[in-house]
Amino acid sequence: MPCAVAGIALLCTALLCGAAQAAGLTVLLADDTAAHAEFVRELRDTQEKDSRVDVVRLGTTNTAASTTVASAADSASADEDRAMAGVRTRGLRSDAGADPAVTVAVGMDAARSAIDRPGRDPLVLAMLTRLDYESLKSDPGLRRGERHVGVLLRDPAMADQLALIDAVLPQKRRLGVVATAESEPLVRELRRAAQGWDVRVEYAPDAQSLAAVLRLLVPRSDALLVLPDLIGDSQAATLSVLRAGAGAGLPVFGASEGLVRSGGLAAAISTPAQLAQQARALARKVAAANAGSAGVLVEPATPASVRVNGTVARGLGLHLPEERELTARVTATR
Repeated sequence: MPCAVAGIALLCTALLCGAAQAAGLTVLLADDTAAHAEFVRELRDTQEKDSRVDVVRLGTTNTAASTTVASAADSASADEDRAMAGVRTRGLRSDAGADPAVTVAVGMDAARSAIDRPGRDPLVLAMLTRLDYESLKSDPGLRRGERHVGVLLRDPAMADQLALIDAVLPQKRRLGVVATAESEPLVRELRRAAQGWDVRVEYAPDAQSLAAVLRLLVPRSDALLVLPDLIGDSQAATLSVLRAGAGAGLPVFGASEGLVRSGGLAAAISTPAQLAQQARALARKVAAANAGSAGVLVEPATPASVRVNGTVARGLGLHLPEERELTARVTATR
């Protein structure tokens, strides 16, 4: 058994180092969250004929020797079966036009591991928040001159968020935002996109100050926007914003389906499956980039769906178009 484990470890290392010689996608996965599993499943289910998706599951130490290679075809199989399925998949030949030889790291832990690994294979860091990317920007491994890197954010651009709010509230321009010090990159992007809007930003240094900040913000706003930051990632903080909006009869917008289920009015989102499709397209871009143009290509999520809470809309006296029509309006602005 120890020999088998050692053999698998050596095969894992060979797979990682040999990705540049064979077309396909090598997916680094550090956890099995539902969103990440859906992302990988979509990559598997939509792969082209004779192309390949290899999944490398990172161990707790994030080293090649501690990984298990898995075919995306059957995550429920035994460890040894999954490892051998991954090896067999690696042997497939790829026709012209198949997936490029790119490593796709899913989530922050996998992204850090991918950046630290040697090699010149094109790299896509997927399912990151904007603030995740900001924390990685200074890592020298992200900007090695011999490697092209694409970054796919899981959050939509602020311009898409504003397009949704405009489609729902066409005559309203006072937008209230509660932010933290870490949110500054998002606030800058919002202000750049918000030409013609009256964006009012108040900063909450801690959870205790959130209520006081909302009391200042709500009377001066037509709608509230929850950013994908420390507030948007905190269920308690998000609920505080939703309660403040509900108490004042203000719609609340955000970038997640969970916010809409919890009482937000609407959100422009990309599902993990839709993000997987965008990641595949980004992989082709970085694989086709010229050798002299090495750098980091950052793409926000391209919202492919709009979610609306009909109960909240009726409570606010709003008669909104169907989600499909709102989706068409948001995507038409690009």
